[in-house]
Order: sequence, then C-alpha cells, then structure tokens
Amino acid sequence: MIQRRDLIIGGACLIGAAAGAAAKPRRPVSLLRGGALEDQVPRTVGSWVSQDVGDPVAINEPDSLTAKLYSQLVTRVYTNAANSAQVMMLLAYGSRQTDDLQLHRPEVCYPAFGYALLRNEKTQLPVTPTVRLPARRLIAQADDRREAIIYWTRMGELLPASGAEQRLDRLRIAMHGDVPDGVLCRFSAAVDNEQDAWRQIEAFVPELLAAMAAKNRAVLIGTERAALTAKA
Repeated sequence: MIQRRDLIIGGACLIGAAAGAAAKPRRPVSLLRGGALEDQVPRTVGSWVSQDVGDPVAINEPDSLTAKLYSQLVTRVYTNAANSAQVMMLLAYGSRQTDDLQLHRPEVCYPAFGYALLRNEKTQLPVTPTVRLPARRLIAQADDRREAIIYWTRMGELLPASGAEQRLDRLRIAMHGDVPDGVLCRFSAAVDNEQDAWRQIEAFVPELLAAMAAKNRAVLIGTERAALTAKA
C-alpha cells in the first residue's frame, strides 16, 4: 500500500522536475544577424591583406568537439604590405552556448596541443579612445615557435575574461531563459619581442573593427560597445 508520506515525496519530486523543465533556457539570442561571419569581416584592412589558412589549434573535423562547439570558423593571416608584419586571426562562432557546449579558451587549448604557456594575464584592449575590451594576453611556446596572443570571448552581450567569469555569465544568462550565441576572437603573432608583438596586435585589431560595417561589429564585441565605436 502506498503511504501518504510516499505520495507527498513523489508529488514534490514531480513539482521539482516540472519547475526545472520550465526554468530551462529556451530562447535563442544571436548577435550574428544575417549572412556568414566570414563575409562580415573584411579581407583587406588598410595596408593589411589576408589569406585564408588552417589553424592547428582549431581542428574542425566533422566529428570533432570543435565542430560541435563552433558552427563557423574564420582563420586568416593578415600581412602588412608596408613592412611584411603578420597577424593570425581566428574567429570561432558558436550559435548556442549551453552547459554542455561552451567556448573553449586558448589557455586550455594551447597546452592540449603541446604548447607551454609562459604568460597568461588579463588586459584591457583599446579599440577606440573610449572603448576597451576585457581580454587576455598569452605567450605560448612549442619547440622553436613562440606566439604572442591576445584574445577575448563574447557570450551573449557579455565579455568574460576568464573561465570562472564565463561560467558565471553563462548562469546569469540562463536564469533569464536565454540560450546565447558566442564567439572567440583570437589574434596572434610570432614573437621576437613580446612587447612589439603585442603592440602589433593591439594596432591591428582597432583597424579591423573600424573596417567592418558598424552594424556587424556587435557579433564580435557586443551591442553596446559596437554602438560606442560607431560614435568614436
């Protein structure tokens, strides 16, 4: 015979399960508004000319985790015709950021591909006199190759600058019932001098954003910052 206590416990479980299902994020929110990401990012930026390339730290085989995380990848090397300087760009876009599928951060990916991280620090990347992006600077070493890296991530309208911030931002967004899109924006250069390499990237990124149509910048930096860059 079913006891009254069992009925109460069973009813409470059903209510909890229903509440959990109701609280599950269901509303997709995307800042990529029409068209492919690769078509929204200019291939020529001032004196910089690009070439599409592969990226050994972003393997995108059909059944790979990267393919599940990112629906679009844009990997290019931009070369400055004036001085032959090069900046590699990776834009990895995911249409749904969930508990199971979230942006992978370079400080995790680079060691997985055999790189040692020699530096890993927060920075504020200036893109106009009044707009800065919360980003990270890394130095990664593998065999005889050393890279200076500056990257940021966007999840919905937020730009988390660490793995802990990303998890917290994901929870905040989920509590509003949203399933956001997200993008990893990574720029790197071969290192002879760390400060020179970082300065080279810091000079290139504002040029790239300025060369984009104002309406398309939000997919990389969020709506509010995109609007502020349009006023600069």
